[in-house]
Amino acid sequence: MNYTTQMDAARKGIITEAMKIVAIKEGKTVEKIMALVAEGKVAIPANKNHKSLSPEGVGKGLRTKINVNLGISKDCCDCEKELDKVRTALEMKAEAIMDLSNYGKTAEMRKTIVEMSTAMIGTVPIYDALGYYDKDLKDLTAREFLDVVEKHGQDGVDFVTIHAGLNREAVETVKRNKRLTNVVSRGGSLLFAWMEMNNAENPFFEYYDELLDICAKYDITLSLGDALRPGSINDASDASQIKELITLGELTKRAWEKNVQVIIEGPGHMALNEIEANMIMQKRLCHGAPFYVLGPLVTDIAPGYDHITSAIGGAIAATYGADFLCYVTPAEHLRLPNLEDMKEGIIASKIAAHSADIAKGVKGAREWDNEMSKARAEIDWEKMFDLAIDPEKARRYRAESKPHDEESCSMCGKMCSMRTMKKILNGEELIIND
Repeated sequence: MNYTTQMDAARKGIITEAMKIVAIKEGKTVEKIMALVAEGKVAIPANKNHKSLSPEGVGKGLRTKINVNLGISKDCCDCEKELDKVRTALEMKAEAIMDLSNYGKTAEMRKTIVEMSTAMIGTVPIYDALGYYDKDLKDLTAREFLDVVEKHGQDGVDFVTIHAGLNREAVETVKRNKRLTNVVSRGGSLLFAWMEMNNAENPFFEYYDELLDICAKYDITLSLGDALRPGSINDASDASQIKELITLGELTKRAWEKNVQVIIEGPGHMALNEIEANMIMQKRLCHGAPFYVLGPLVTDIAPGYDHITSAIGGAIAATYGADFLCYVTPAEHLRLPNLEDMKEGIIASKIAAHSADIAKGVKGAREWDNEMSKARAEIDWEKMFDLAIDPEKARRYRAESKPHDEESCSMCGKMCSMRTMKKILNGEELIIND
């Protein structure tokens, strides 16, 4: 039996190879995965042309996934450095990589990443449009916007961020409701500018059915971008954000009618006390579609530490319904992240995702922590290192400050509580001063 997309297959009762792989990774039956994909509550981004992909599921009841952003720009156009980031992200087991390249040999870069990556690959096609056509923004045509999406589909991209919810009504909402930070989405601001300069509707909204046909052709998952996401905690939960979210919910249903998988993108900056309500509202308005959050950053005053502000928000967001976290690095708002920045961002996001998985009762999450606790109680350093989310750093920190007693660490020495209790409960004599 033939099928066009993972959703089409699921609705026809066809179990795909991707569904089998996701079921094994998640410890669920393939029938359960198939049912969730059919409902749209789980997406499996898997372009037919991405041959090296090891599929992942994103959505209800599954492990919280993380995405890593990278790519070349005019100011930082060293392709090899960005490919080093790809290799490192794969080694660190990031489930998704977004190539945000917008300068130079973008097509070559994109094809190379797709060929080498077992992780799902995402892009924001509008970033590529300006360089691809070598035109000013105002002179791009609606057809050209769509053709770039098709090119990314041909190249094997698994999911594309498309700001289709930024229609003329949303633009007027932004104008009527003053924000501190206006439109902070790069793709959203470009579309906003194009619409204003041409006095025209957003091509991705006006020709949405054609966009869906392209997505169905290659089985591209449509990541409906939040062009009007808040770029400051002051702008969170405002009229512009909610107006766009309502439209994204309507666009989700239209996509599902054509068997196109959907992920909804969510807020970037948001105070702690607003996150839970936003997650519930998103799931309600967008019919349970998987939710992808860009942070959210819970305070705006920590440049250089936004991997931390993001991890705090991401853990809360994922606890209350977000399924997919976009990593944020210490370089956020400051510069293009280097390799070390990327590593820190990945670790922070993985900690947030895992913390939420414990809260959500995801299979195997709490067991990992329990194994670490047992290793600590037994003072089994090698096992602790093996279980650590960042084994290299854990080993390095211990090696940098060797204790007198190998059982303990240099902070507590022989007064280590774990050492004390292990010896006493084993009936051994406890000697501290020798």
